[in-house]
Amino acid sequence: MNDESSARITVLGATGGTGRQVVHQALDAGHPVTALVRDPARLPITHERLHVVRMAAPDPAALRDLLDGTGAVISGLAASAGAGSPATTWIGAVLTALGGRPDTRLVAVSAAPVGPHAPGSPLFYRAVLSPLIGRIFRDSYQDLARMEAAMSAGDTPWTVVRPPRLTDEPATGTYRLVVGGNVPSGYRIGRADLAHALLRVLDDPATVRRAVGVAY
Repeated sequence: MNDESSARITVLGATGGTGRQVVHQALDAGHPVTALVRDPARLPITHERLHVVRMAAPDPAALRDLLDGTGAVISGLAASAGAGSPATTWIGAVLTALGGRPDTRLVAVSAAPVGPHAPGSPLFYRAVLSPLIGRIFRDSYQDLARMEAAMSAGDTPWTVVRPPRLTDEPATGTYRLVVGGNVPSGYRIGRADLAHALLRVLDDPATVRRAVGVAY
């Protein structure tokens, strides 16, 4: 994706906390935005450059037409325990629809626990807290790990962004990014700053086909 403000961005999970922030910030930056949603009533945003599309289930054929001319796809989908594999299923359909097109970036939210421990992580976190969190959210993290594997195996230029615990605090712009790892002593990030990071990596060639940690 280039840095022109006219490049269209398609947002998956646009009704979620992170997805809504991506939609707002992309529109503010001058991008046309297509918001892909299950229920349009849950997206309380109106704008002349916003196109809302209802899609209850992933449909590669419909996505192929929808994504034609799209500069980037950003997924704010959150994996949900006990709800199947939403991240893997939707991203798989997007990858099929894109067919490895080199001119469309794919950026997806994952989670910090899917990646390696950051250097200097406390022993208690590595030995006790992290395994406990992994057991509680096992299904969600397995879904995200499968999603990451599918992206890595494809030809579409992708970036995975791995945040820790998400909050609703206002944007600060003071978050940290680590390409290829998690952020040392980074235990939270606001959804507004996560959305900013998802848009920021679109034009950073160092993040192509890489996982990126983000946190305060």
